[in-house]
Amino acid sequence: MIIKMVKALVTEAKSRGLIFTILMNLSNIFACIRGSLNALLFIRNIRSTIFFLQANSHIEIFHKKAKVHIGKFVFIRKNTSIRVDHTGELLISDKVFINNNCTINCVNKITIGSQTKIAPNVCINDHDHNYKDPSESHLIKGTVSIGKNVWIGANVVILRDTTIGDNAVIAAGSVVKGNVPANSLFINKREKEVIPFGHGHIQTKVM
Repeated sequence: MIIKMVKALVTEAKSRGLIFTILMNLSNIFACIRGSLNALLFIRNIRSTIFFLQANSHIEIFHKKAKVHIGKFVFIRKNTSIRVDHTGELLISDKVFINNNCTINCVNKITIGSQTKIAPNVCINDHDHNYKDPSESHLIKGTVSIGKNVWIGANVVILRDTTIGDNAVIAAGSVVKGNVPANSLFINKREKEVIPFGHGHIQTKVM
């Protein structure tokens, strides 16, 4: 194991350069320490092994019954917010990668399968606010299930009651609700609209 690690470091140093390899690995060490400190802070709520939590990312738990399960070698980059409340259960499987500025809000159940890659600025919610009938519970709870080896593009919003099958690809900027089959590409098609203004008549062009 140690020999493999040394060989990997030597290969990285030849490719990236020695200084950059040292800086990258120091960053990873600090991220691993931050992950361990978060798990220790919520020791009754978080079940995990080794995972990485970079600067300004945080896990917030606001209920004694909330649960978070984080698999091996999950990597969470900078400025990501993970919030679990009520009786929410968040399951992140092995080797999931979550990029910068993502938001995960869980009050019921969210699962993310192993090897899934999540690009920057992705928002995942398993609930909506009940604006139609404020006399009832202010939250409408659902579930989100994301399969294995899924690719989620930048600026995607995943809403409650969504299931994404294994190996699916979610195109950047999509809003996802419902069922996305395995081995498929999901795209929200949009038309561009240009509305000139100023002197003369207003014309609308759809592109």
